[in-house]
Amino acid sequence: MERGPPGSCPYVTTCKWSTVKRLRWPSWMPIDPYIVLLLGTVGLAALLPARGTGADVASGASTAAIAFLFFLYGARLSTREALDGLRHWRLHVTVLACTFVIFPVLGVAARGLVPVVLTQPLYQGLLFLTLVPSTIQSSIAFTSIARGNVPAAICAGSFSSLVGILVTPLLAAGLLGNDGGGFSADSVVKIVLQLLVPFLAGQVMRPWIGGFVARHKKVLGLVDRGSILLVVYTAFSEGMTRGIWHQVSPVRLAALLGVEAALLAVMLVLTWYGGRALGFGREDRIAIQFAGSKKSLAAGLPMASVLFGAHASLAVLPLMLFHQMQLMVCAVIAKRRSHDLEEPTQGSQGSQGSQGSGVSSADAVQGKPQDRVLR
Repeated sequence: MERGPPGSCPYVTTCKWSTVKRLRWPSWMPIDPYIVLLLGTVGLAALLPARGTGADVASGASTAAIAFLFFLYGARLSTREALDGLRHWRLHVTVLACTFVIFPVLGVAARGLVPVVLTQPLYQGLLFLTLVPSTIQSSIAFTSIARGNVPAAICAGSFSSLVGILVTPLLAAGLLGNDGGGFSADSVVKIVLQLLVPFLAGQVMRPWIGGFVARHKKVLGLVDRGSILLVVYTAFSEGMTRGIWHQVSPVRLAALLGVEAALLAVMLVLTWYGGRALGFGREDRIAIQFAGSKKSLAAGLPMASVLFGAHASLAVLPLMLFHQMQLMVCAVIAKRRSHDLEEPTQGSQGSQGSQGSGVSSADAVQGKPQDRVLR
């Protein structure tokens, strides 16, 4: 299978043995194709929810799939690159502060919207959304498209995911307490065993399997997305069997979308102009904006299934909606940033960030940032 000649439509590929053309999902479509699969999975759970023994099998399979997913994360992350990235510590601290301080503060402030705008369950899901770590792949992709500090985005997203494994359940236990449906020391232990232990195992095995994982990243990427679909199906199936969806009306969903749009807008403005106030250069501010304003669906789903139990379907609904919204909005911003005139840098933060990460921006861009990403 080969791509068409230069100048031809990028969404068409040709076969050596035939002249049949196959259309790909257009990059200009506003909805990520994987979001369509997520919505289809929700529809499947609504029509054919897992019950009885089937529900037990689906739950066990989703737990194993997520553990394997974080094992692959550990095998992919280069320990050397992560340690080199610590040299640009000011940027990483800024992103972590946005993710685990400013976001949660805004989430707590949204408590005033209950019950006029949001119901209590939807607010709990919104608050949980503000506690999960940042994304990795999408932060890298949008930073690259916008001509920002790609190595810094790589390290910032990785650090956020690692910190979130421990910080997110602790914040959730402190801010939501027993209202979340199952917060306890046992919940934190379960998350550590399901996420952190497999990740560390992947790091230990990286010298032996790192090359294999790198060579088969596209195939293993299907494992990533399949694991998330399985978790979504399990969570929404349980919600259907318990009748949770009768608690949500179209008016409440519209209100939730409005609140999330305001939340995203506030974070995008704070990360951009806050980075300028802190003296970061243009490239670093781009990395801060995209890594500090987004939330990870891949990390949030398994945590919600452990922490919320039977109420996980409503808990992850705000996260799923916010995730699609951030992809669409950040795609537009990244394209506009790529055409911006170079701003005068304050100091040499941008160049220091690239050098400190041990990876050149040119090398990082080679990873096809245009690919659709969902973490």
